[in-house]
Order: sequence, then C-alpha cells, then structure tokens
Amino acid sequence: MRTKQIAVISIIAIAFIAWFSFDLGQYLQFEVLQQRIGELREWYAQNPFLAGVIYFAIYVGVTALSVPGAAIMTLAGGALFGFWYALLLVSFASSMGATLAFLVSRVLLRDWVQGKFERQLRAVNAGFAKDGSFYLFSLRLVPLFPFFAINLLMGLLPIATWRYYWVSQLGMLPATAVYVNAGTQLGMLQSAAGIISAPLLGSFVLLALFPFLARWLLGRLQERRALARFSRPRRFDTNMVVIGAGSAGLVASLIAATVKAKVTLIERDRMGGDCLNTGCVPSKALIRSARIADYGRRAGDFGLVPGAVEVDFPRVMERVQSVVKAIEPHDSVERFTELGVDCVQGEARIVSPWEVEVNGGRLAARNIIIASGARPRIPDIPGLEEIDYLTSDSVWELREAPGRLLVLGAGPIGCELAQALARLGCEVTLATHAGRVLPREDPEVSEQVHLAFERQGISVLLGHEPVGLRKNGAESDCLFSYAGTERKVVFDRLLLAVGRSPNVEGLGLEELGIDCSARGTIEVDEYLRTAIPGIYACGDVAGPYQFTHMASHQAWYATVNALFGRFRRFKVDYSVVPWATFTDPEVARVGLNESEAAQHGINCEVTRYDIADLDRAIADGEAHGFVKVLTEPGRDRILGATIVGYHAGELISEFVMAMKHGIGLNKILGTIHIYPTLGESNKFLAGEWRKARKPERLLSLVQRYHRWRRG
Repeated sequence: MRTKQIAVISIIAIAFIAWFSFDLGQYLQFEVLQQRIGELREWYAQNPFLAGVIYFAIYVGVTALSVPGAAIMTLAGGALFGFWYALLLVSFASSMGATLAFLVSRVLLRDWVQGKFERQLRAVNAGFAKDGSFYLFSLRLVPLFPFFAINLLMGLLPIATWRYYWVSQLGMLPATAVYVNAGTQLGMLQSAAGIISAPLLGSFVLLALFPFLARWLLGRLQERRALARFSRPRRFDTNMVVIGAGSAGLVASLIAATVKAKVTLIERDRMGGDCLNTGCVPSKALIRSARIADYGRRAGDFGLVPGAVEVDFPRVMERVQSVVKAIEPHDSVERFTELGVDCVQGEARIVSPWEVEVNGGRLAARNIIIASGARPRIPDIPGLEEIDYLTSDSVWELREAPGRLLVLGAGPIGCELAQALARLGCEVTLATHAGRVLPREDPEVSEQVHLAFERQGISVLLGHEPVGLRKNGAESDCLFSYAGTERKVVFDRLLLAVGRSPNVEGLGLEELGIDCSARGTIEVDEYLRTAIPGIYACGDVAGPYQFTHMASHQAWYATVNALFGRFRRFKVDYSVVPWATFTDPEVARVGLNESEAAQHGINCEVTRYDIADLDRAIADGEAHGFVKVLTEPGRDRILGATIVGYHAGELISEFVMAMKHGIGLNKILGTIHIYPTLGESNKFLAGEWRKARKPERLLSLVQRYHRWRRG
C-alpha cells in the first residue's frame, strides 16, 4: 500500500509542476475560449477524431486533479463539438476523472481517516453501506457541493469503485446536458445581436432552473423509492387519518375538517390526551389549590388574622377532577363529530403508507398524521418493580396525601408537583442527579426556585443518583450515590418525574421503515414528514419540544403540508418558542438565555429589571423575581427573555409578540402600559436598557443650555 501511495503522490506532484510551469490554467479561461473558438473549430473540422481524443484526455486530467476549469471545458465542448458529440465526451470524461480523484482519496486517506475516527464514522459507514448509492446520486443530481469535495469524501466511505463510477455517470448527466447545451449556444454567437437570441436565453434559463428541477426530480425519486414495495389502494375511504386525540391530533383534525377534508381521528384512550386528563389541566388545578393554601398561611402578611389552614386532600383531588370534567366537552367526541370529524375508539396500526388498521378493519387514507403523544419515562433503578410508584399519569388517583413523598426529577413536572404537594401538607424530598433544579434555565433562575422550595420546607437533594430502591413494610427507602458516598432517604410514596418517552410502540413504524431518533421521537423533516411520503408526525411524538402549545403549532404545519403539499409546503417555524414552569415563583422564557448564548458563542447584551421595585408587585405582596432580556450588541432587537416571578407565564407574552414581529425594546418603552399592573415590568426593563445607553454628550450640552437659560 505504501508503494501505491508514493506512486500516486509522485504522479500528482509531476502533474501540478507541469500545470504551473507551463501556465496551463490560462487555456481554461472564458476570455481565451472566446478569442480562439474560431481557430479551434477549423482545426476540429480537419481532425474530428483526434480533437475528440485530446479533449477527452484533457478533461479527464482536469477533473482527476480537481483543478478549476471543468465548467469552462464543458462550455467549450458544446461550442466546439456540438451537443451530442460533446455530451458523449463530457459525460464519460467527467465520470472517469471523478473516479480517478475518488481512487486517489481512497489510496491516500481512507485507511488513516477510518482508523483515526472509527467510532465517529461507525454510524456513517453503516448508513452509507445501506444507501450510499442514493446519497451519491442525490449529490450528483443537485450540484450544490464542489465537484472535488464529493470525490474526496466518497473515497473515504464504503462504496465500490464501479458503483461510484456508474452512479456518478448517471447523476451528472442532466447537469452535463444543460451546460453542454449552453456551450452550443455560446458557440453560435456571430454578433452582438445573438446575445438576445431565444436559444441562448433558453440555455441560460435552463442553467438557472436546473437546481430547482433537479431537486424536484430527486424528491419524486425518493418518493418512488420509499413507496416501491407497497401496493396503493384504488380508492380511499378518507382524506386523512389522525392517530391520537391529544393537542396535536385534535388541532390537526379540526383544521382538516375546517377545509372540508374527510378526516378520521383514532384514539385508544381518552379524548384530550395527556394535557386534559393527566397534564396541563389537572396540574394547574392542583397548583391553584396549593397556592390558595399558601395564601391562607400568609394571612398575616396581608393584615389578616392568621389561622390554621386545614387541607382536605380528597376534596382537593376531587376538585381537580371537576375542573377536568368542566373542560372535557371542549375535546369531546360529540363536539368533534359536530365539527365534521369521524371519531373512532381503538388501537391504530399503520400497515402501509395509505392504510391504518383499527378494530379489525382497515381505513385507506391519502395522508396519515401520527400524533400519539408521550408518556412518563420509567428509569431503570434496581428494586423499582417492588415499589408502587406514582407518575404524572397516576398521581391524580391519589385520595390520601402521602406523608413522606420522594420526587425523582427536578425538571418542570417534578418541580411543579413537588411544590404543590408540599403546600398541601406532604413532607417532600426532591432529588435529582443534576447540579441544580430546572437545569435548562440560567443558574440564577434555578437558585430563586431552589431558595423558594427550601423556605417552604422542601428538602432538595442535588447531584444525587438513585442506585437502588427497597420496600420495608409500609415504608420504603431509596439509596443514592452522592459525591462518592451513599445516602438513604426513607419515603412513603415515590413520584417519578424524570422525563417523557414518545409513544411509538405498536404503530408499525419499523415495518414501514420510519426511523426514530436517539431520544425516541419519530424522525421528521422540516415539513414534519417522515421517511414515508404522506405520513407526517407532530406533537410530543415528533419533538423537539414537548409542550402543548408546540403540539398545536406543529399540527397546523403537518395538516396543511399533508393536504396541500403538492402545491406548496411550509417549514415549521421554531424561531420563537416560549414556555413556562408554574412553580412559585413562576419561570417563563422565550428564545435564548445567557447560558445558551455563552454555550453557542453568541455575543449579546443583558438587561435586567428587579420586580421587587414594581408598585403592583409590592401591593400584591409578591415583590420578588426579575425580568431579563438579551439583545443584539448596540441594537434593541430581542434575542431572548426570561421572567421569574408572579404571573411570569402571562408577562412573557409581550416579549413573544415582540420577537415574532421584530419589535424592539424602544417600541415597548414607547407603549403605554396601565398603572399599576405587573405588565409595567416589561416597560421598565426597556427603560433600563435605554438608561444604560443614554446620550451623555447630548445631555451635557442640554445641561449647559439650561444653565445658560437660568442666566
């Protein structure tokens, strides 16, 4: 192998020395081609075969060495030889040259690269071994990447030389034809009048349109390839089948019915999904009861006579269910049936790109949307199977308050439930392997929430990794690993809040060839389409955000792209994504925070306003928290906002609107806000930004002016 490498390097060195010594690059300039086209044509007319051989050899050399000039050579071929002869020469010469460059890369670099980056390239090699020909064909068909870069890259990957040659030959043919045709028209120029000739203008139009046409053709080829092994039904029962009646599925069904499509909604459990039944609605009802209990204990802060607060836990949990039932009609079968949606109860399984199996029968649909949601993730902890643990799905079945409650997980769900249940009389221990609560937020945000928890009697254990669970009669204990030591926590009930897993099982995805990411979510493109054309996914099952409002947002894109994608498709807009954690204090955010900006090396300016100074917050006895906004350096354009405090989830909306529509802090400052309201905090934040940038020189001149006016 070393002998081959030395030989290849020697040949390349000699070729480059000759190239620069004789200044051969000058012959591959467009101006030189225009000057000598007549002379070259005369010589070609006398020596057609020899001219073709020489041209072929030069073209192979130019492409093999990856020197600039292949495009000029192609135009020259069209101008000199005419369309068909030039197409024959260029097509084979370019493929041979590309293959030689490919072999050079393989001989010189492949073993070294594969050896040094074996672990990183393992997945790439596996994917390329399976679909390498198609990837190469895609790159050749849409010439967006440099010619030499493709040759170099492919030489490092597992693809046979002969396959590389014929795929390149086939993939480059359309672009070669367009360039050769442009060359024939350039060769026909006899005067300035020829510049506006229809054939020449047509050639340039083809050059401009080719990437778009190639991309369209590639899309059609991908679709045919994905659907080749399936039989398409002759007729369809419905325009769309939606799997899952959570937030994403309900919105998708509603949109489809609104535009008069026939839509079937399949749900295996309860309409409304997690948000209505086990998530947003019951948790906020519980948090409200917990806050009222806390206000009762704080009666003295408001000039009232303090009294003992007695929590009737069963009544609290029944109230939670009554709130769910009050909202239930909004998501009911009856309402959606009236709106034109065909609602079906049952387990759905996708058996082909157009067919869904449910209740022993099959439905044929033009499009399918997967909106099956997610469920609480169950960690692999030794001894867990012995424990009657709770999750965010099952905690609502409680009718007796746990005496000692251990909550594993300090994300939004864990923090919200831990604080609410602590306020309702439980002795709560919140444990996490992370270094702080709410680790996705800035450290100062985590600190405020952490301190609030400790003031309310919640024991917060950071950096604690659960290594084992054990049941001892009526009580249980959890053994944690912490800083090289072990720590035992005794509890009566255990609540798991360590994340959520997408519901992808039993849908038939693997048989269809629809892949899932490392996080378990269904792989979708920017249009929310899966690997199978006509099948889309949205909501928690698709990610990347697991919020109810994001599920609804994605549902619009998935539905419109599914129903009308043949005319126009829309990429999902993730540019402005807000969320809130409903602890006390609340935490709300949109866009970047300081930690993310530093992590990604994004330069920004930070402005902060302390809500402790706000009149309404003081009057309400909620004078704590802050508003923090990141802006572009020297500009008022908002990159992100974080609010910690009373009703932060409501206050963030002004910044969400501002970011979405390009409104800066100057305009927020110039907007009248009602006094006294919490919303003034956003205006005062904008005032802090302006105050830090006040024109000192101008103010100095104004001061002198006023002094002069006083005499």
